[in-house]
Amino acid sequence: MNTVIYYITAPIRLFGRSRAFRWLVVAVIVLGGSFVAANWALERFLPGDNGAAQLLAKAPPPPPLKAVSSASVVIAPVAISLNAVRDALNATAPHQFSGNGNQTPLSGLLSKADVGIVVTRGPISLSGRPKMLTASVLLTSQVHITGEFVGRTADQAANAVSDLSGKLGDKLGGQLGGLLNGSLGKNIGRAVGQVTTKALNQTSTLHSRVTLHARPKLERNWRLDPNLSADLAMGRGSMRVAGVPIDLASQARPLISQGVNEGVQRLQARISNDPFIENAARAQWAKMCRSIPLGGGKTGLPRLWLEMRPVRAAAAQPQINARDMTLTVGVQADTRVTATETKPTCPFPKTIELVPPMQNGRLTVGLPIDIPFTMLNALLEAQLKGHHYPEEKDAPVDVTVRSVHVAAAGDRLLISLKVHAVEKKSWFGLGANATVNVWGKPVLDTKNQILRFTDIVLAVQSKAAYGLLSAAARAATPYLTKAIADSAVVDLKPFAADARKKIASTLGDFRSAQPGVRVDAAVNDLRLTGINFDAKTLRVTAAAGGTVKVAVSKLPRL
Repeated sequence: MNTVIYYITAPIRLFGRSRAFRWLVVAVIVLGGSFVAANWALERFLPGDNGAAQLLAKAPPPPPLKAVSSASVVIAPVAISLNAVRDALNATAPHQFSGNGNQTPLSGLLSKADVGIVVTRGPISLSGRPKMLTASVLLTSQVHITGEFVGRTADQAANAVSDLSGKLGDKLGGQLGGLLNGSLGKNIGRAVGQVTTKALNQTSTLHSRVTLHARPKLERNWRLDPNLSADLAMGRGSMRVAGVPIDLASQARPLISQGVNEGVQRLQARISNDPFIENAARAQWAKMCRSIPLGGGKTGLPRLWLEMRPVRAAAAQPQINARDMTLTVGVQADTRVTATETKPTCPFPKTIELVPPMQNGRLTVGLPIDIPFTMLNALLEAQLKGHHYPEEKDAPVDVTVRSVHVAAAGDRLLISLKVHAVEKKSWFGLGANATVNVWGKPVLDTKNQILRFTDIVLAVQSKAAYGLLSAAARAATPYLTKAIADSAVVDLKPFAADARKKIASTLGDFRSAQPGVRVDAAVNDLRLTGINFDAKTLRVTAAAGGTVKVAVSKLPRL
């Protein structure tokens, strides 16, 4: 007590014992004490939030945010090289087939007639035009004819030759028909009759070409119907039997045609039943069904997860040109951002939706980002806490932000700032704590990728807000609201850059698909598209856009 009295009376001893001066010192001490006591009482007994609770109670609460996921779309044109289709056909189609038959026109001339054929194919060529693929292949046929001239009289042989001429039925046979039915036929018959004990064993070569047409059509069960049809063009070839010219094309056509038709039917069934499109789609579907880590580190936001869950598949009918057959496949996925990693379940669709031609090579990933207000408070405090306002040195008061709290009410947010204000113009330099409440609306600056506040107005300015410093503090309030508009921002650029990088990295998994398949996918941009909030959460919606295309240079064996 003596020490306190000493310090109180020290100025009196220092500046003299004038009675007026002593009363002045006492008045100043009493006045300063009253400031201190008044501020202590105000801070002790007035509401700590300075009316924020009452403001929130009067305003209607915002409707709760719906549990929503954004629709993300991947439309990928799969260009299958015609060279790959050709190589697959060459690897699959048999290089040789054979056949034989006894019921031929020669059976009337020969006893025990047998026509055998071995067909060898050349390389397959392939061309394309709208809605059709055309394959062409040259066939080389070795025709082997055996038989005996047994039990033939001259007249029987002549009749057989005459009958043979009618059965040949081609242009050459028609021209010779009259001659073979006349004296020339009798002479040939007698010639045959003279060699009735002789056997025939002859081989000749015949060339032909098969043209295969395909009009591929995608079915809803993930299968490709090739719709194959074939045309057989026979080359010219002949041999002489007992001096009679025989048209090999007529003899060999039934056998070659039968072999070609059986091969086309097998290929049709094999392609129609092959699940190669479904298998490839299942593999990519499984890769899409996942959670991708986002945020954390230097982004300013905690670790979040992008959940991707494919739900729908669609495709357009194949488009064909001179180089490729392109099958455009689209996948729609539900995407959402979660606070924890999830293990989504993504059943593969049994059928695919067939749609008209789609826009090629488009990638859109929706990102609804939910930021709890507790996190938003921390982000804003990082921008404002510890900062002094106004920045002008000659301002009447210095206000230091100690904490920031944000709450939702109606279509606005109430921003409560706990501050410490120090009066700078008087001798005393008195200070006081206060809570300043302002209204603001959150908006997205899509160009700069930041969240800021607009329409900032003072919500409560109690006369006791700054204790007995109200006059000076009021002068500082405009600076404080301007500081909120300028500095109370959430920079989303690091998060957007991280999300873009992570999504692009995930697309890398699709690039390393399988030999002969190249997937080019890239994320070109990530933009902020919307904002919403309820009483607990502020939701920012973003969308990543990019391109994707698939090139197939090698197919498995069909």
